[in-house]
Amino acid sequence: MREGQFIKRNLKRWEQYQQPTEDPDEVAKRFTYLVDDLSYAKTFYPFGKTKKYINSIAANIYLSIYKNKKEKKQRFVTFFTTELPLVISRHQKVLLFAFLFFMSFVFLGVFSAYSDQTFVRAVLGDRYVDMTERNIANGDPFGVYKHGNEFAMFVYIAFNNIRVAFLCYSAGLFLGVGTIYLLFENGLMVGVFEYMFFHHHIGMQSVLVVFIHGTLELSAIVISGSAGLMIGNALLFPGTYTRLQSLRRAAKDSVKIIVSLVPVFIVAAFFEGFVTRHTGMPLWLSLTILVSSASFITWYYVLYPIKIGRRAKLQNNSLR
Repeated sequence: MREGQFIKRNLKRWEQYQQPTEDPDEVAKRFTYLVDDLSYAKTFYPFGKTKKYINSIAANIYLSIYKNKKEKKQRFVTFFTTELPLVISRHQKVLLFAFLFFMSFVFLGVFSAYSDQTFVRAVLGDRYVDMTERNIANGDPFGVYKHGNEFAMFVYIAFNNIRVAFLCYSAGLFLGVGTIYLLFENGLMVGVFEYMFFHHHIGMQSVLVVFIHGTLELSAIVISGSAGLMIGNALLFPGTYTRLQSLRRAAKDSVKIIVSLVPVFIVAAFFEGFVTRHTGMPLWLSLTILVSSASFITWYYVLYPIKIGRRAKLQNNSLR
């Protein structure tokens, strides 16, 4: 049989095999037939392109079988070690934009407060500023973190942080404008807040105290903002998809990012409720918590996804 006739006879079946199916018996049957076809093509058309085509279909079916088998056993582990990092690697530009937006708003807050001292009260409110200034005068500038029951504060802060994250995410439905506004609001507040302490010459002390929990908390807000921008980007620039298809694809990816942030917010709330209140802790301990938190965020949401993304590209290229 000539190669052209072989292709004509089996092409329709091969094209059908490329359509996904949930029936394990059908998957096994397809794989078996493809192996037979591949053996035949290697024997009679060793220099033709047919064997490469069949091999690519068989490889995809094999990978789907392996993937499904692995997911059933280690779904939770693979989500955090492979699936989520791959999602982040595909959207790292959006994450970068969210970070740049946030940092721009932080510097805007600092500059505005520096230019007009009344801006601090306009953003933080008279009550909070007066309380902080009283605490500074009494030699306890971070006394606000020492009030209330630790567990009650932990629960309240965790709930509030998760609420803010979902707001940043869902606001992406407004073409991303809502998400940018929330990043603006939070970034401006952080800039003004830090300026207030630097203005009273206790800026570095505020960093060592507040960013014990703030490193994880603010990083998670930025990352949830990137998830919201993914939604807005999908609506504005659907590419070759319809807007509904583009939105579904973005929602599928972005919701995974939001889910991953829940434990980050919980840890940040634990730090704020139980640890930050100890403002007199040793410098080495404060730095250890701060640097560890920043290192984790940088590694898991930036460096590790790059590594996993590159590995996935190499694997895909090797199958071609």
